Amino acid sequence: MAKKSALGRGLGALIDNTEDVRKSRPAASIMEIEISKIEANPWQPRSHFDEERLNELALSIKGVGIVQPLTLRKISDDSYQIIAGERRFRAAKLAGLNRVPAYVRDAEDDTMLELALVENIQREDLDPIEVAISYQRLMEECKLTQESLSDKVGKKRSTIANYLRLLKLPAEIQLGLRERQISMGHARAIINVENPKIQIRIFNETIDNDYSVRKVEEMVRKAASGEIEEKPVEKPATVQTNPEYDELKQQLSNFFKTNIQFSRNDKGNGKIIIPFRSDEELEKIISILDKKKE
Repeated sequence: MAKKSALGRGLGALIDNTEDVRKSRPAASIMEIEISKIEANPWQPRSHFDEERLNELALSIKGVGIVQPLTLRKISDDSYQIIAGERRFRAAKLAGLNRVPAYVRDAEDDTMLELALVENIQREDLDPIEVAISYQRLMEECKLTQESLSDKVGKKRSTIANYLRLLKLPAEIQLGLRERQISMGHARAIINVENPKIQIRIFNETIDNDYSVRKVEEMVRKAASGEIEEKPVEKPATVQTNPEYDELKQQLSNFFKTNIQFSRNDKGNGKIIIPFRSDEELEKIISILDKKKE
């Protein structure tokens, strides 16, 4: 399954002065650095590290070691800070390593966030909220305007503005976006509704009914014309008290190693949803189902 970075087509698409950045720092050879001397990057744009995937990486590191060295900067004689590779660093600690291979480079504080953002996007997609927070921090901590940020990352100002607007959504919707319950397209439509209560109502209905972006845009137009009120639509009564259904939900969650969503109304209608947060998780689910066919 082909992957595409959340912010573009690689380093060149993300930042237009890549060569200047590379020339500004000296070449570095690979060194073995004690893990106890390494500290995390306070400007790390990624705030969530999947525990299961970390454990899988740790097992891989135990078997073959760290294939891609970390990138560090030296902040004192016995202290280094991560520029890129915090996920590998965490997995190495889980694997029980005492030392890790790393490039050591010079980097000033005001370039650390930019470097961390660039390096992370190269390796693993950030969710839209993490991207928005990273843009916001670049503006606030590196004193960039939207225009200068646009020039630096090679993105249109409108694109950056759309990401920043996501941070104005209610926390419940931001969380739903981070957990892939809705897409960026859904969120961009919902944000055009001024009333937060109606935003949350549309968000909940979108999840419950698996609405398309076009359907959400239609609901937003109805909200603008006053056809949608604040009071949320009552959800169909579900059978929550039957321990057999609770046990079934737990068994399915354990089997697929994800939090299965299970609902059933009084008429016997319902649905089972198997959520996934990446192509890798989807492939695992498909693999499990394929094995059951054998």
